[in-house]
Amino acid sequence: MSGTHDAPSSKLGQMISHIEETIIATLLGLMVLVTFANVVLRYGFGLSLLWGLEVTLILFAWLVLFGISYGFKITAHLGVDAILNMAGTRLRKAMVIFSALMCIAYGGLMMKGAWDYWAPFGGFQQTTGRIIPTGFDENTRDQGWYETDFVPIPFAQTYLEDTFNMGEEYENLPRFIPYFMLPFGMALMLLRIVQATVAVARGQRSSMIVSHEAEEAVQEVAHMNKDA
Repeated sequence: MSGTHDAPSSKLGQMISHIEETIIATLLGLMVLVTFANVVLRYGFGLSLLWGLEVTLILFAWLVLFGISYGFKITAHLGVDAILNMAGTRLRKAMVIFSALMCIAYGGLMMKGAWDYWAPFGGFQQTTGRIIPTGFDENTRDQGWYETDFVPIPFAQTYLEDTFNMGEEYENLPRFIPYFMLPFGMALMLLRIVQATVAVARGQRSSMIVSHEAEEAVQEVAHMNKDA
């Protein structure tokens, strides 16, 4: 099974896939643009974008978190399938479903942890319970006043101050905005894992991981060199 995937049959599925791919490409392009601009300013004019490095780090974190869920969608994550390849069809499917359920459990834990980390920055309540959420903690300390180090606020500064900082002025972008990608990315990852699990159960895909992609790539390169 390769890392590619069949094109979604519905128009909605095609549109969602296009949006996801566009977001990933945009994040990568912005990282390159900001870094390139900083290099030109520094070595060409002796200047620098004070917020350039921090923005690049934020964009990279967003790219990784968003890419995790997209990897599950297109079966691009690497894994070890030596034991799976020795099993029969029914046993292999059962083992894949079991691993998928473990991924769902792991994704649930990551989702809880991501929300509990982000919630104080956004003025929301953390969940109670060490493993399974049992409610919301009313004693959560509001940390909406935390800011990034250098990133300026590009939009809606008055609204952000009135809504999340009790009218107090923000000098830089509040942290809950870049940090929001953490719970959002984990929720999207959990959704993609559930979708992949359902697809395996229905027989629409045979695995949660990419299989033999490296071997196929090596064989393809060897074949191209042979023809050359």
